[in-house]
Amino acid sequence: KVVVLDFWASWCVPCRRSFPWMNEMQKKYGADGLVIIGVNMDSDASEAEVFLRDYPAEFKIVYDSSGDLARQFDVIAMPSSYIIGRDGEQVARHLGFKVKKQDEYEALLVESLKQ
Repeated sequence: KVVVLDFWASWCVPCRRSFPWMNEMQKKYGADGLVIIGVNMDSDASEAEVFLRDYPAEFKIVYDSSGDLARQFDVIAMPSSYIIGRDGEQVARHLGFKVKKQDEYEALLVESLKQ
């Protein structure tokens, strides 16, 4: 599998743009081995639930309210996405989400899936 760990929070404005894109990527490449996991950073999960009502996720959501996982990945921005290749090694890290770079992000996923 190629795994995308996407750290996000309910207050994150760019996350509102990234969720529809990640839903599309999960749908498009899930059968090829892509697994997207959204890691919520809110201290109160109810805030995440409100966000998810407006921006539903068609990928797995986990909660890291303690920030332990975020510290392991040295998360410094929201959202922060980490692509983990089939070999378990980090392929890339993206800080933030820029709509103009969606094609670039997708190309990196496709390349990782070919490995």
